[in-house]
Amino acid sequence: MEIVKVYRERLPQVKLAGRRFTDRDRDGAGTFAVWWKRAFEEKWFEPLMKCKGVPGVGPDCLGAMRPKGRDGEFEYWIGMFLAPDAEVPDGFEAEEIAAGDLGVCWLRGDEKSGELFGVEASDAAMAAMTGQGWAFAPGGWFVERYNCPRYTQPDEKGHVILDICAYLV
Repeated sequence: MEIVKVYRERLPQVKLAGRRFTDRDRDGAGTFAVWWKRAFEEKWFEPLMKCKGVPGVGPDCLGAMRPKGRDGEFEYWIGMFLAPDAEVPDGFEAEEIAAGDLGVCWLRGDEKSGELFGVEASDAAMAAMTGQGWAFAPGGWFVERYNCPRYTQPDEKGHVILDICAYLV
């Protein structure tokens, strides 16, 4: 795994639409991989892709998390960013997310090895952002952004790039 790029970007107000999980939904390995598998098997993203998007924000699949969600507990969402006024399809929940600055870290690695998804990868991304002098927003969102084509089209070595994003102060 290697850090390719670290930068700051402005995210407009969005609506996160998808399926919401908590610590109780983790699999035996402590991850949400079982839910990602189900999301692709059941084609959860198809109805979301038909919704109104946000200009300048790609229609990327997201794993969005925050330490203290609506019930005061950790939340992990599998979904997409939609326009604030977008209708949310049946079977999905939504959460309004205010405009703000994101720290973005591109991590390149082997998707199949799992190296992009563990604590080590997350810690490396957070360290790269704090190395820029940035501070994370208390209670803010952290997002795994599976960008097309960075994540969906492997390079000549079979590596992809996963965006790790965090709301900044």
